[in-house]
Order: sequence, then structure tokens, then C-alpha cells
Amino acid sequence: MSTDQELPETQQTETENEIVIEPDAHTELVEHELTPDELKQHWDQAEQKAKDNWNKAVRVQAEMENLKKRTQKDLEDAHKYALTGFAKELLPVLDSLVLGLQAATGDSEEVRKFREGSELTIKQFESVFAKFNIVAIDPLGQPFNAELHQAMVMQVVEGVQPNSVVNVFQKGYMLHGRLLRPAMVVVAKAAEKPPAETPIIDEQA
Repeated sequence: MSTDQELPETQQTETENEIVIEPDAHTELVEHELTPDELKQHWDQAEQKAKDNWNKAVRVQAEMENLKKRTQKDLEDAHKYALTGFAKELLPVLDSLVLGLQAATGDSEEVRKFREGSELTIKQFESVFAKFNIVAIDPLGQPFNAELHQAMVMQVVEGVQPNSVVNVFQKGYMLHGRLLRPAMVVVAKAAEKPPAETPIIDEQA
């Protein structure tokens, strides 16, 4: 019996299909050596990429700092002006006390006690306002400021500089430098000059 006959049919098929690749001993991998110009180009590209990444990092850091500052300012403003609504609600109460005190005239014991109580309450209001940096605007005698004052009346007042406040109907208030309510005032204006008389021409002259 021959050798081919002794192998099973399946083994013969696998043996026939096997492909053996032997490495070529003379094959060598040749690496490409970069020229000085190519090296410089690669260096320039790497340097530019490093600069771009650095600039991005600087911008991100600056944006984070700005965001931190804005957030801090928002928190400070929220803390400062948290009493805005509450303070505005208190102002009419204080106005009523002031008006009641002004209307309390007479020398009776009841009026005297009412005045003393009102004055004490007003002082307590002013003390609380000062504690929370609520400042009154009382511009009597000062120049009119449209940002802080609301002109209710303009009138001519002798001996007073025009555009100055001559009376305060109602005080204004500010909270941490922010306007809560403008002061309602009377503002002096210049007197109107009488029209110049037209000279009469004598036609017979």
C-alpha cells in the first residue's frame, strides 16, 4: 500500500490546500529619512498646535474667571437687594406716621402723647433703615436731579436759583445706592421776562 493510499481523504484535501509562505531573507524594510525641510515643517506644525492649545486653555480660564465674578456679583446683589420689596412696602407706613405727626396740632395732653409716640416710632424706623443701608433722599435746597427727584410743580420763587428744590412733598429712598423711590419735589423756575416794548416811530418826523 502506497503512502497516498494510507491517508484519509479529508487529510489529503487539507494537505493539498495548505500554502506555506516562507519569508524572503533578502526583504528589508527601508525607513524614509526626513529631510531638514520636512523636519522643520513637522516642528512648525507641532509648535502651532501647542500655541493653539495654549490659547484655548487661556480663553477657557478667562471665561471661568468671568463666570466666577458674575456669579459672585449676582449673589452679592441678591443679598444686598433682597429687602427691596419689603422696604417699598414699609415706606407708605412711615409716610403715614410723618403725615399724622404733622397733622397733630394743639397743646392737649392727648396730642402731646401722640406726638411723642409718633416721633419715637419714626426714630425706630430710621434706625432700622440705617442698619440695612436704606438712605433717605431729602433734597431741599439742592439742585434738581431727574434721576433721584420727581418734579411735581415748577414755580417762580424770588431769590432762589432756578432749577433748585424749594419744597419736598415726599422724601425719596435708596437701598445700597439703588433708587427705591424718587423724592417728590417742587422746583424753582426762572421768572418770565416781559415782552420788549416796540418803539413807536413818528412818521411826521
